[in-house]
Amino acid sequence: MKASISRRDFLRHSALAAGAATVGAPLLGVATAPAAAAQDAAGQVGAGLSPVLINANESPQGPSAAARKAMAEITPQGGRYLIELQMELRQELADQLGVKPDNIMLYAGSTEPLDYTMLAFTSPEASLVTADPTFEQGWGAAARKQAPVHKIPLRKDFSHDVQAMCAADPKAGVIYICNPNNPTGSITTRKDLDYALAHKPKGSVLVVDEAYIHFSDSAVSAVDMVAKGEDVVILRTFSKLYGMAGIRLGYAVARPDLLKKLQYFSMNSLPVTAAAAGLASLRDPQLVPQRRSANTAIRKDTIAFLESKGFTCTTSESNCFMVDVKRPAKAFMADMATWGVYVGRSWPVWPNSSRITIGTAEEMQRFKQAFAQVAAGKLGPVPPKPQMAALSERRDGSLHLA
Repeated sequence: MKASISRRDFLRHSALAAGAATVGAPLLGVATAPAAAAQDAAGQVGAGLSPVLINANESPQGPSAAARKAMAEITPQGGRYLIELQMELRQELADQLGVKPDNIMLYAGSTEPLDYTMLAFTSPEASLVTADPTFEQGWGAAARKQAPVHKIPLRKDFSHDVQAMCAADPKAGVIYICNPNNPTGSITTRKDLDYALAHKPKGSVLVVDEAYIHFSDSAVSAVDMVAKGEDVVILRTFSKLYGMAGIRLGYAVARPDLLKKLQYFSMNSLPVTAAAAGLASLRDPQLVPQRRSANTAIRKDTIAFLESKGFTCTTSESNCFMVDVKRPAKAFMADMATWGVYVGRSWPVWPNSSRITIGTAEEMQRFKQAFAQVAAGKLGPVPPKPQMAALSERRDGSLHLA
């Protein structure tokens, strides 16, 4: 690699600049606490019963073998910024997505571009229009700008009601669509995305969060809208299917002038380990289809089990879904934890539904066993720990883990 490009010049002129971290020690404490508490709980259960962490939409597989190898090999060079490596990653993404490199801005995760997009395009006069339930990180960012937030219920098929969203506020600054949706895993069709683009309020930006799109067989990306020069920001992450939640790599895809507005809030270079792992992941043609296929099979089996027991689940093409547990989900979470199984939280609009992340086949077998016991009113051998439910809720409720 050539060393002729300075870090300062790269950050000044390149859309590759990533946002500096805006959360500190509390994030690290919250992120590690549930796992630590779960391990402590598992120790009380007995030998051979490890915690099942299906509460935060993480990948149980972690980074691919190629990504782990790439990180190990790049670590000795961690004393350098390695800007050329980041440029190589951006070019690889551009080639695969069919856009130009200056349409892509890299970040340490997708928390920052989501927040920065809301900060850039909402205001007290320009609202955020969003679904409910959906991933609510943007709600908080918009609130920091004192922007109104309009929460539109999902349709009966759990897709975004784009007609209602576009009609919600003629002065909206952002229309936010998570596709597949978190927490439901449901799909909003390309026809609906096209409608949203065509009918969104004048001057607004359509934000399509595609954090989970790699899990779906039918979701159609909106990235081509960027290539056509539309008022669109696409958000993606390596945290989900690629198994890099703790490594932190994400990106925004948009017109350069829109990305420049995100740059106003922060800019920095990437961890070299994340860049190396991202490149290795992108260059493995079997990684996405293999992991998608495995996730789909396990998800279908889990949902079939729940529905056979009379419990309603959302239609999902992601690594998560919602199940109506027919009682307050917070109590359900606490009861499941007594079996060493840590499930996801509820949303205020659906207080009796819990989000379930797809784990390994073995983990979901443990989930099914624990679910059957809890449904029968039986608690496990782990003493109830209400704080686990609170930690799980904080972990993925107030913090973006994409």
